[in-house]
Amino acid sequence: MHLLTYSRNVFLPVTDLCRNRCGYCSFRRDPPQARVIRKSEALTLLARGAEAGCSEALFSLGESPWRVAGFERLMAEVGRSNLLDYLVELCELALEAGLLPHTNAGILDDDGLRLLQPYNASMGMMLETTARLRSHDGSPGKRPDVRLDHIARAGRLQIPFTTGILIGIGESWADRKESLEAIAGLHRTYDHIQEVIIQPLDPKPGTALARAPRPGIEDLRQVVSMARDILPPEVAVQVPPNLVDPLPLADAGADDLGGISPVTSDWINPDHPWPGPEELRMHLKGYILKERLPVYPRFILRRWHGQKTRALLTALASEDGLRRKSISPKIERCLIREEDLA
Repeated sequence: MHLLTYSRNVFLPVTDLCRNRCGYCSFRRDPPQARVIRKSEALTLLARGAEAGCSEALFSLGESPWRVAGFERLMAEVGRSNLLDYLVELCELALEAGLLPHTNAGILDDDGLRLLQPYNASMGMMLETTARLRSHDGSPGKRPDVRLDHIARAGRLQIPFTTGILIGIGESWADRKESLEAIAGLHRTYDHIQEVIIQPLDPKPGTALARAPRPGIEDLRQVVSMARDILPPEVAVQVPPNLVDPLPLADAGADDLGGISPVTSDWINPDHPWPGPEELRMHLKGYILKERLPVYPRFILRRWHGQKTRALLTALASEDGLRRKSISPKIERCLIREEDLA
């Protein structure tokens, strides 16, 4: 039987301030509506995630918010001055709660990547496309060369990495193929890509692509099949089960369902609730559904995950590198303490 993996996560939106103005995004906000998550809110979400049996804390933020007017005021409201230092603090809180951080912070320089690396099991950033598109005209961070360079630099630092392509934002079939080939090429060079997300556009009211056609299931099947052919076999092809029926895409070659949260909504697509694991098991008959961690087993064996995550990974990982069968947070904390004392 074919194996499908997923992770159980809690989604923490660190800030919705963003320098990009993509033609399909409803996540970003301008001041005074923009916000930075407060420590008390993060602690509450992390505690809820731990009690719900999550293993992953997904930290997501707008790209280069420090380049947007009003950023300093937002940071002052949470009593901090440096966002990346604050993000490190939040990652430390996640580890203390028994959750492995996975951070998507957009384009960072090498110093930023090195700062976050020890505290993260893995990191990520969507490539989206190698094409120059009208929907990215107001988004300097969406230049394909800039994003490919970021993914390459993460590879040189041996950071297990998640990326993906976005379907339906104006790209052609040739663009989709080129994007997948670019990701495959980076992986063959650095061997650090753990999964590639095939994500369909969800047209949002009030955005430039509000009336864009939603990608159909047959097109998505073809993209998944193309991805499976182009990507090396060890790289998972991921599809989001809250945006699309995963069954026909699993039949086409998808082998991962990404993060599923029992606690928080998908802040990027808030109108689409996550299906639960049991609901997915009932729907995906003929497939074995197994929970994984935010870092894939081969990278655990290599110890490529952040140094600060090692004790927790020892507690959470089973012998096959996937998620240990459910144990209480109290037992996990005991295991962590034993590892620290060893």
